[in-house]
Amino acid sequence: MPKANSLSDLARHLGLSPATVSRALAQHEAIAKSTRERVAEAARELGYVPNRAAQALASGRSGYVGFLLPMGGRGLADPFLGEFVSGLTEGFAAKGVELLLSAVPRDGSDLRHLENLVTSGRVDGIVLSRIEVDDPRVHLLRDRKVPFVAHGRTGAEGAAYSWLDTDGETAFAEAFDLLHGLGHRRFGILSIDEPLTFRHRREAGLRSAFDAKGDPSLSLRHVSCGRYDAEGRARAIAAMLDGDDRPTAVLAVADGLALDLIAAAQARGLDVPGDLSVIGYDNIPSAARVTPGLTTFDASIAASATALAEMLLARIAAPDAPHETRLLKPQLVLRQSHGTAPAA
Repeated sequence: MPKANSLSDLARHLGLSPATVSRALAQHEAIAKSTRERVAEAARELGYVPNRAAQALASGRSGYVGFLLPMGGRGLADPFLGEFVSGLTEGFAAKGVELLLSAVPRDGSDLRHLENLVTSGRVDGIVLSRIEVDDPRVHLLRDRKVPFVAHGRTGAEGAAYSWLDTDGETAFAEAFDLLHGLGHRRFGILSIDEPLTFRHRREAGLRSAFDAKGDPSLSLRHVSCGRYDAEGRARAIAAMLDGDDRPTAVLAVADGLALDLIAAAQARGLDVPGDLSVIGYDNIPSAARVTPGLTTFDASIAASATALAEMLLARIAAPDAPHETRLLKPQLVLRQSHGTAPAA
């Protein structure tokens, strides 16, 4: 079978016009799905590699989508972020779209970096993560009419943008009820200081379930730290574990916090879960490898990222279509880090 060295070669092979083939390769909704699939299959068989510059000129699109990569934490060494970016890359690559990772310096501004990326015209759309309660990035992209999707929600209910999130509020209420049913009455929540919405929703889920019991014997110790502040994290964990009336059950808003809490508890001679039950959130790979295995909620990190990629491509293809929102129920993964309350 001859190799297709140009768009015209591919078009002649298919008996279609070059314009139709170009639009099909760009996944234009105006081209029938069957035609798009036939063109993609022929391009693979004939070894045709689209000229991205020519595609951009023909379609008015760059063929790239952007994602801000924060360097203030651990970058791609962060287990959550690494898995999330892998899922994004896979989702976009399946449609022939490139993911542009734009690194935000440790002392840089997400908003300024995003504005530069949008103004440059290098990307056709943006995936946002680490959503804040009142996120200026959401306001910027909406004002500029840039296609985007968000992994998470702002605090404004009913805001008009496309998002996908997991229901951390219901999950933490469920975790509280599980531990309460196992006899725990002294609770703790280990959280972060940043105004990220996921933190507030998970805290609210625990608090609402706690208050609903109306039980005067219940207590709740709430400590927090900077998300990537190692010294602050150590101080917060010490405040949780040391002193009188230490909690017998702690919910951590992220697995990384939960794993550090378990290590600190064991260093103090506490048994997990005999003396202290711990539940996390996200189900990062290391949650299954520690001893004891961490009970946590599976947030379907990679699958959520792949779904966000599909949502953004749909948004780019039809920017005036109704916004899509998805709230996923995370699955409780029962391992060995939780158990019955210790005897009084």
